[in-house]
Amino acid sequence: MEGQAGREAYLDIDFLHELGKRLSSAPLSQVLTRIVRFISDFVKCDSCFIYILEGNELILRASSNPHKDAVGKLGLRVGQGITGWVAQHKKPVAIPRNAFEDSRFQSFSELPEDRFHAFLSVPVTSRQKLMGVINVQHRLTHIHSRRDIQLISVIGYLVGAEVELARLESANSNSGKAPGGKEEHHAR
Repeated sequence: MEGQAGREAYLDIDFLHELGKRLSSAPLSQVLTRIVRFISDFVKCDSCFIYILEGNELILRASSNPHKDAVGKLGLRVGQGITGWVAQHKKPVAIPRNAFEDSRFQSFSELPEDRFHAFLSVPVTSRQKLMGVINVQHRLTHIHSRRDIQLISVIGYLVGAEVELARLESANSNSGKAPGGKEEHHAR
């Protein structure tokens, strides 16, 4: 038993190390794409989405499946659907079967994954501030383990920090910084 726990701890460390490498200095859109692929491989899910909060709307910014017509365009309000509920309450939701029957569920014609059975949705936060939501879906019934929920929650914290950093960098570059990081001096 102790040997299994030790192996899982090493796998978790390897997992976090690999995740840290993927969060390196790439643009946010590339980081999010890498993260959905990484999560999909790790939990062996059929679909993974990352929604980012922009204003009052959650915008689909990354998908493990090709959805060129939806990524960057599909949005939902905080509180709308399971994803919006998770955003509003900042709490994960794991539904092992018939997720489309949940009273919070909302279907989107652009996403065939809406007919998948198992659904895990985890908030993406930074310093208790909502940044977005990660969704993991399985075609068939699937019980998400406590370990998987916790590891995807950790990814949510790391992605949240990455989103906030990208926003700060963007705000800095738009507030009087010249290329190369030097401040511009304006004549009065």
